Amino acid sequence: MNISIFGLGYVGAVSLACLARDGHTVIGVDVDQAKLDLINAGMTPVVEEGMVELMQSVVASDRVRAIRDVETAIRDSAISLICVGTPSAANGSQDQGAVLRLAHQLGAALRNKMAPHVFVFRSTLVPGTVEEVIRPILEAESGQREGVDFFCAFQPEFLREGTSIRDYDKPPFTIVGCNHDFPAERLRALFGHLPCEFYRTSVRAAELVKYCCNNFHALKITFANETARLCEALGVDPFQVMDLLCRDGQLNISKAYLRPGYAFGGSCLPKDLRATLYLGKQRDIDLPMHAGILASNRHHVDHAIAKVLASGSRRVGLIGLSFKTGTDDLRESPLVTLAEQLLGKGIQLRVYDPEVHLSRLLGANRRFIDDHVPHLGELLRETLGEVADECDVLVVGLSSPGIFAALEAHVDSRHYVLDLVGLPNRAALGGRVEGLCW
Repeated sequence: MNISIFGLGYVGAVSLACLARDGHTVIGVDVDQAKLDLINAGMTPVVEEGMVELMQSVVASDRVRAIRDVETAIRDSAISLICVGTPSAANGSQDQGAVLRLAHQLGAALRNKMAPHVFVFRSTLVPGTVEEVIRPILEAESGQREGVDFFCAFQPEFLREGTSIRDYDKPPFTIVGCNHDFPAERLRALFGHLPCEFYRTSVRAAELVKYCCNNFHALKITFANETARLCEALGVDPFQVMDLLCRDGQLNISKAYLRPGYAFGGSCLPKDLRATLYLGKQRDIDLPMHAGILASNRHHVDHAIAKVLASGSRRVGLIGLSFKTGTDDLRESPLVTLAEQLLGKGIQLRVYDPEVHLSRLLGANRRFIDDHVPHLGELLRETLGEVADECDVLVVGLSSPGIFAALEAHVDSRHYVLDLVGLPNRAALGGRVEGLCW
């Protein structure tokens, strides 16, 4: 293919070299003449393992040229990869100055082009930027329509400085966010040979997943380093601890716990987090990431409370009370916290949980409910249907086939359903259904 790349930093330069190596004709565009001169001379503008030899080879093949002229690059290519920088502004926001200036130039260059052109944004962009900001600029400057005369897509890159060529050749996945088949087909033809899954998604999801991945990487690094600080104070080998943690592929290094839902609770996670923080405090070790977990979890509960109160109804049914489906353990259940808060605000609450029976609650489990919801017996109902009959709002905190079937049978048009679990049958319910965060 004939490809143009705008921005010749490490992402743009590595992409240029690898695409040309794979047989494509590539035009590199940058405002920095020094970068252009280096590439045209067969040298690399970035320090990356393997780039010196690769750039020499592809420039010698005559499949690469580096220029400043935007109009020429658009005219002589069918796909443009946008790789200009989007650094932080002084207030922490994203500085989009370079990409927006380029968008105006790209639109103007497109004005006289008849063949459909695909713009692929690889610069990290705040979700909504391509559709709400860049697309209108391109349409206004070109007089053409996106989806008809040209196409926009977002493809996040996952190249690490120092290993960019290896990451290009073996990415974790290829993600393309676009609204039309044409750009998806073009990008599949361009990158579909790579040894990974190819996913097509919405533009905004593709924009956000880049932030999500980087934030998760930062979270993991911080977790390991906070753990190491605590290990040092306790005389424990942090490498041994983290090595053992990583050997659990069922829960620790897996998809487990990475699906959006309600807050966590139960007899283990909250108490162990508190104990960890106390250990650090005893030894003057600051663990701010660990300290933020319980606070963030409480915000999730508050979010659910706010949604229930915003419904305007005082008759609320809570489907589930235990901290986890399939158990009657109420200790530190976030659903108990929800019930306690709603009762305190004057809500007429009704509760259904097929596993919770007051006569069977023993020990710490019974003491916990006596402390937090002492009149639970007056709130419990034998069936979900009874709760649905008495309430206008149903808050679903249990996930099981039996619950889903009962909701289908009893939810009607007067009900507002707040989904805390990710209901699989939302469309089958007769009322208005809203997810906690979805």
